[in-house]
Amino acid sequence: MMKKAIILANGDSPKKSEILYFLKKGYLKIICADGGANSAQKLGIIPDVIIGDLDSITRQNLKLFSANTEVINYTRQNDTDVEKALKYLISEKYKEVILLGATGDRLDHTICNLGIIIKFFNKIKISVLHKKSFLTAHNSDIKLKTIPKEIISIYGFDDKTKVTSKGLKYPLKNIALPFGKKESTSNVAMGDEIELKIKNGIMFLIRDFNILKRNDLI
Repeated sequence: MMKKAIILANGDSPKKSEILYFLKKGYLKIICADGGANSAQKLGIIPDVIIGDLDSITRQNLKLFSANTEVINYTRQNDTDVEKALKYLISEKYKEVILLGATGDRLDHTICNLGIIIKFFNKIKISVLHKKSFLTAHNSDIKLKTIPKEIISIYGFDDKTKVTSKGLKYPLKNIALPFGKKESTSNVAMGDEIELKIKNGIMFLIRDFNILKRNDLI
């Protein structure tokens, strides 16, 4: 069975129902990246592991969780707390992770966490949930179950990465979507499946989490 986990970062707190949903879907280990444990406490969630340099978690919450949660204190500053959590999961042979709390009131943290998806792409599959947006990363041919008229946005990062689509209202034909130049925002699924052929790099897909959840597409 593929090992899957949840990382709760120190950004905007998700809903407890979202965490419970992913637990039911087989993401059975909850890792808090330092201050993500503060969100866990507010949600009434007990994490399996708290990891980081522990400069963001409150002393009260650290004491609260220490009896039932493994606490790993890494003082090194050459990687972020989310990266520390990912490296831990990779060492434990996990293959997929849902990243929650990756966005918040600091744009630099948000950009960093999105970049981490690319940085660790070949080591672990990372998806990000922020409110109703669910982001996944892809670099090859994929088929996705969809709902007719579902909004799907696609983003690339350079001129060499190209995508061809089938089943979208606005077709993409061996086209690059380099960040800051061109994108496919708010494209539309025409039926119950789309096909994407992505070559020479990574692209992000963003879909509506509520639609995915309601139709059991995650």
